[in-house]
Amino acid sequence: MFDVAVFGSLFLTLFVIMDPPGITPIFLALTSGRPAKVQRRMAFQAVCVAGGVITVFGLLGHQILDYLHVSVPALMIAGGLLLLLIALDLLTGKNDEPKQTKDVNVALVPLGMPLLAGPGAIVSVILAVQKADSFSSQVSVWAAILAIHVVLWFVMRYSLLIIRVIKDGGVVLVTRLAGMMLSAIAVQQIINGVTQVIKGA
Repeated sequence: MFDVAVFGSLFLTLFVIMDPPGITPIFLALTSGRPAKVQRRMAFQAVCVAGGVITVFGLLGHQILDYLHVSVPALMIAGGLLLLLIALDLLTGKNDEPKQTKDVNVALVPLGMPLLAGPGAIVSVILAVQKADSFSSQVSVWAAILAIHVVLWFVMRYSLLIIRVIKDGGVVLVTRLAGMMLSAIAVQQIINGVTQVIKGA
């Protein structure tokens, strides 16, 4: 009824790709300065968005990409460019957007997608769902997807305690650090996409 090997394999893959510990400084940087209630809501929204995107692509991934004539490398490059724009804002300290707009954008983009539900996670889920050729395997795949999103929510929800300790100066430092990390992730994602394009040519 439940395939532990399938569950463990997909969970570990998504854990490495979605990187709950690594998301902490980025989440803190993007949500700093907001009331704790708003930050908690944003953590929940980001996980819901990521879960929704992953679910849709898990069920209809190949059909969506084929219909739009979009290749996986193109998806990776586009996601990398989007993350790079966000990273540059964090590095330069551009936080002058209207607060309400920022609340919506940060929860949906870049947190929900493409940071959590990025090309790597989407492709991993599409392949895992395709390989799951029995009911128990399907249950294990979707259990792993649910489990990693619970972990992501837990990490972001309780990372807010860090803000109370590091204060404003620490938040600025974390923001710059997050910008550097995010820019490196973005560039690596673009490189991976370009490499796949070259290999496929």
